[in-house]
Amino acid sequence: MKSQRFYSHGKLLLTGEYLVLDGAHALAIPCKFGQHLEVIPSEDKMSTWVSYDNKNHVWLNLNFDIKKLINQEIKGKDDIEKRLFQILIEAYRINPEVFTQNYNFKTQLEFPKNWGLGTSSTLISNVAKWAEVNPYQLLAKTFGGSGYDIACAESKSALVYSLEDKKPSVRETKIPEALKPFIYFVHLEEKQNSREAISNYRNIKPVDLGVFISKINSITQEFQKVKSLKDAQEIILTHEEYLSEILKIEPVQLRLFSDFNGAIKSLGAWGGDFIMAMCETNPSSYFKNKGYTTILTYEEMSL
Repeated sequence: MKSQRFYSHGKLLLTGEYLVLDGAHALAIPCKFGQHLEVIPSEDKMSTWVSYDNKNHVWLNLNFDIKKLINQEIKGKDDIEKRLFQILIEAYRINPEVFTQNYNFKTQLEFPKNWGLGTSSTLISNVAKWAEVNPYQLLAKTFGGSGYDIACAESKSALVYSLEDKKPSVRETKIPEALKPFIYFVHLEEKQNSREAISNYRNIKPVDLGVFISKINSITQEFQKVKSLKDAQEIILTHEEYLSEILKIEPVQLRLFSDFNGAIKSLGAWGGDFIMAMCETNPSSYFKNKGYTTILTYEEMSL
């Protein structure tokens, strides 16, 4: 039996969160951590799906008939199963040719599920590769979102992502080398639901949206060219102020880390997952004293 293997990188959105949905230019990085997918044709009358977390523990184990699935004769018993089945059904609708038999599917995460690095986006990217379908189309029909995470899944470098006429635009870029030693990623020990965050943003309907998009575009451009830590800190704090005004949420540094000697920016959906801290000295002891123990350098996180 021939085995097929696929891999996709996780992601972090450094600038343009939320507004990327409306066309803003967003700066993002693919991560060293990702997700594997292995697909083997099954000799049985059933398909299997087994998902392993980063510690090799099984967190999803399913048996199903793929023909009954695509005919929607079976339903998932919880949200996780329903989402997985939705991905497979939509992939089938786009390209039915690979759904002619049962398979044994195995996924392997390289990062904890609660990190928010893209358990769903890396899965969609991998399934799209296997099913030979457009990953952005598959994302749109399942989880939705801007698609920057799909761009990161296949990227080998930092990138600027935007939606132009609702179509993905991806441009490779670089994070200034001078900044990398001063960038740290800290996990807030909370998992943020991206779909809920997007829904909340949509309900806000910010006034002067075009003005904010223009400001964020400028910040995204400036960050790629910045040469000093001080300037970079000013840039990300200004970004936080703009998003705080839109979301009506207090920036994370003011809320949790007002005594931090440096600058902190939320990444992705506000309120959870990772933050980016920029400072002159390693801030590990500061964050650990506050109960946050997952702290990664830029080189440890970024591809």
